Amino acid sequence: MKLYPIEAGNFKLDGGAMFGVVPKSLWTRTNPADSNNMIDIAARCLLIEDGDRLILIDTGMGDKQSDKFFSYYFPWGDDNIDKSLKKYGFHRDDITDVFMTHLHFDHCGGCIKWNKDRTGYEPAFKNARFWSNKDHWDWATNPNDREKASFLKENILPMEDTGRLHFIDKNGSKSLSKADDLGFDVLFVDGHTDKQMIPHINYKGKKLVFMADLLPTAGHIPLPYVMGYDTRPLLTLPEKKAFLETAANENFYLFMEHDAHNEIITLKHTEKGVRHDQSFTFNEIFN
Repeated sequence: MKLYPIEAGNFKLDGGAMFGVVPKSLWTRTNPADSNNMIDIAARCLLIEDGDRLILIDTGMGDKQSDKFFSYYFPWGDDNIDKSLKKYGFHRDDITDVFMTHLHFDHCGGCIKWNKDRTGYEPAFKNARFWSNKDHWDWATNPNDREKASFLKENILPMEDTGRLHFIDKNGSKSLSKADDLGFDVLFVDGHTDKQMIPHINYKGKKLVFMADLLPTAGHIPLPYVMGYDTRPLLTLPEKKAFLETAANENFYLFMEHDAHNEIITLKHTEKGVRHDQSFTFNEIFN
């Protein structure tokens, strides 16, 4: 098995929305805001090469939305999936599986693109199977009013139309579930959105956890630092607490999807609770 960090493109989000009830004077210590109150956000995906399988975890926003749509999110930098795949000698047509932690637009928008004459949509990874789970799929395709703006039907429904949509099963009350034959385990969490999946990957003697929106940035480690986007913040609290305790105890390496300035972090126990220990680049840990 080999792993590769894939940069799908950076953007910005409102710092107040990202930190919920936490005062700006506190969250700007770790996540400085610009004059529009926006903070830097990454869309950092992960590619797993395992035998003849190339599994991509999340895909970023993609590029099919309108200029007006993107104007809300202030894209910055020149990273994209194609450039990042090419860096490692791959093409999007080589991808065999796309695993989606959840179906918010900034995690799955890159799965689907316009067709050649822009009359409809087609898979952006033409040879890939798409992986979600049934509960989250139902949640996303019949969205509540709170999340409707994040579950865009043009990102989601064309995946089902391919006939290559597959669902991961949650293994009862077990803390981790096997992601079928994808070669890693997943933790199901419900605070941010229903049945978000957090991949746990054993790699080179270490446990690498793809954090998705359970821990958006290193600045979100203190327990009350919960996003305003979370649908069940009082559920996020115990989910995050349990995970952080385990991660600190077992020295997990946390792969940060949205932290534009910290690629991988570790945690430590302190008198104030679990806190940020060290930050690393991917290559510092695994090359």
